[in-house]
Formats: sequence, structure tokens, C-alpha cells
Amino acid sequence: MDIVKTKVVKQLSLWHKLILLLAVILIVAVIYQRSSQVGVSVSRSNIIISDVRQGALAITVTGYGELKSAQQQLLTAKTLATVQAILLKPGAIVTSDSVIVQLANPALEQQLENAQQELNKLNANLRQLRLNNTRELLNERSHVAQSHAAYENAKLKLKAETSLVEQGIVSTLNYQRSMLDEQQLRQQLAIAKQRSEQLKAVHIESENIQLEQIKQQQGLVVMAQTQLANLSVVAGMDGVLQRLPIELGQSVNAGQEIALIGSVDSLIAIIQVPQNQVDDIRLGQLAEVDTRRGVVMAKVSRISPVVSNNTVEVELSLPKELPENVRPQLTVDANIKVAQLKDVTYIERPANVKPHSVRDLYQVNSQQQSAHLVDIKFGREAGRFIEILSGAQLDQQLIISDLTNLTRSNSEILIN
Repeated sequence: MDIVKTKVVKQLSLWHKLILLLAVILIVAVIYQRSSQVGVSVSRSNIIISDVRQGALAITVTGYGELKSAQQQLLTAKTLATVQAILLKPGAIVTSDSVIVQLANPALEQQLENAQQELNKLNANLRQLRLNNTRELLNERSHVAQSHAAYENAKLKLKAETSLVEQGIVSTLNYQRSMLDEQQLRQQLAIAKQRSEQLKAVHIESENIQLEQIKQQQGLVVMAQTQLANLSVVAGMDGVLQRLPIELGQSVNAGQEIALIGSVDSLIAIIQVPQNQVDDIRLGQLAEVDTRRGVVMAKVSRISPVVSNNTVEVELSLPKELPENVRPQLTVDANIKVAQLKDVTYIERPANVKPHSVRDLYQVNSQQQSAHLVDIKFGREAGRFIEILSGAQLDQQLIISDLTNLTRSNSEILIN
């Protein structure tokens, strides 16, 4: 009997151990399950909590870009030349008569000198021609005067013989000779006057031809002077020197860029907008441009039809009065107001959330001690806000920090 009792005691002890082991495993599983659901805690200082709001919401399209001059002027070389001196550098404020670059071309100087000498020669020829014409005209006038005197003498003689021939003092033959002389001299006088008038016309035409040659040569002189003056490259407008792609001693060809001048008192903003958002933009829509020195109101003035790197270029017109130190090529951000929503539910845009998407966010309980995951359906974006279509109600609170590493394995977290 003693041996049998001993065996029973040992068997009962083994069962107790098994039951105890199962209990421990069950307790550990429960603890693990609870810890996986509620055991993770986050510090309030490390998260951002936002209230769900309701009301009017302006839908905006955000873009980035830079300021550019509304008026620009490209300066190019007018002829082959060498960069002799660079007087101003990019960023310099210029006026319309500011000299930026001095070019050199010795051939132009020689060309101007030759053209001026030829002009002087033609002017001298004109003076000589006028002297010769005056001499010829005086000679012709003298011949006309002689012919006129001979004709008047013949006319007086004929008049005197007319009364004498009736009296028989002058023979009929002599009278007829006098008549013939008078007619011939009258014709010679008419021819002499005609030659004199024709000579005047010839002189005028010859002088006009010479004047035309002088005019053409003056044009060559002015062109050479202009080309020589163009070697001093001036700004041509008030503004800022934006670009100067040349170096000292460099040879430049006709038409090659020398400098780019842009206005400083008339600016526009060139903004790059995502391609999938540009369809909402219309001409004349209002926009806010952040210049880092203040926010400026603007209007959409142009939408480029070209897509580059999944973005579209949008031009915004700016007012004349801008914050101080605003200049061309300044980096800016812009929010274009494309719509105005009324009575919508919205929240500050959570991290990594895109418009028209569904995401899991932690909703904070009323005691703000814990939060649990909820599915939020988002709508349109409005700057730093985004529309909530479903999943949250007014005055509820959501954690908008990036907690992706927790949402994958924890449906509920503690806040301490």
C-alpha cells in the first residue's frame, strides 16, 4: 500500500506543473496582446494635434518659382569686336545711358576715316561744280545779251528804213535785207535764251546728282559713326544687369549676346505648378505670393501650354508697389485661389497626405490620454488645410504627425 500511495503523489504533481505552465503562457499572451494594442505610448511634445473645423475654405493650388522682370532688353554685339573693358557686373543697377561694356574694332575706325575723307572729297567736287556752272552761266548770259543788242539794233534799223523806203531814200533790196537780218537776230535771241534756260536746268541736275552722292556718302559716314558708337554697349533702359555672358578679351560676333537688362520696378512671378492641378487654374484668379519679405497679392496672367517635368509654368502679375529688397530672380512660393468652398469639414493637412486619398489617423479621445485609429477620407487641398469627406466630425482631434511606423501594428496608443 505504501508503494502505491507514493506513485499517486508523483502523478498529481506532474499535472499541477502542466496546469501552471499553461496558465503562465495564457497570462503572457494576454499581456502581450494588451501591450501590442495599448502598450505603445507617445509624448505629447513629439506629436501635433489638430482640431477638426467646419466653415468656408479657399481651395488653392501651391507652386514655387522666382520673380522676373516684366520688361527685359537683350543687348547684342552690332559687329565683330573684342571685349576691351567690362565696366559693370551682374546685379548692378543701371540707367538707360549706363555703359556696361566697351568693345574695340580698329577696322571700324579706319572705315569711318575713309568714309569721312570720301565725303570731304565729294563736298569739294560740289563746290568746284558750282563754280564751273556759274562761269558757264555768266558766259551764256553774255551771249544772250549780245544777241539781244544785235536784235534791238536790227529792229531799230528796220523801223527807220520802213519810212525811208516809202520815200525812195532806201532801196527795196536794202529794206528786205534789213528785214531778213531782223528776223535772223530775233531767232538767234530766242535760241540763246532757250540755251540759257536749258543750261540752268543742266546745272541744277548736275548739282542734284552730286548732292545725292554726298547724301549717300553721309549715310555711310553716319553708319560708320553708329557702328563705332555701338562699341560702347549701353543699357538702354533703367533696371538691373541680370546677365553678362562675356569675358575680358573675348571676341564677339555680330548678334552675339552681350548682356541682359531687366526692370526692377515692374516684376512678374513665374510659378511651376504640378500638372495634375493646373486644370483648376484660370486667367484672372487671385494669388498670394510669399517673397520671404512679405505676402503680395497677384493675378494669373498667363498659363503655359507646355508641360515640363510634370509641371506647368504659370505667370502671375504683381502690383507696382512691392516690399523692400524684392528683386528679380528672388525665389518665391505662391498660393493660387481656384475655388471657395462653403460649410465644409477640414483640418490642417497631415504629414504625407495627398488630396482625394484615404488614410488612417489617430483620433484623440476626450480625455486626451489615448488615441485610436480611424479611416479618414480626404478631399481637396487648400494650402495648409485639406477637406475631410468622411471619418471625422467637428471639434474632434486628430494627430497629424507622421506616425506611419505605429499605425502598421498599433490600433491604439497612449499619450503621456
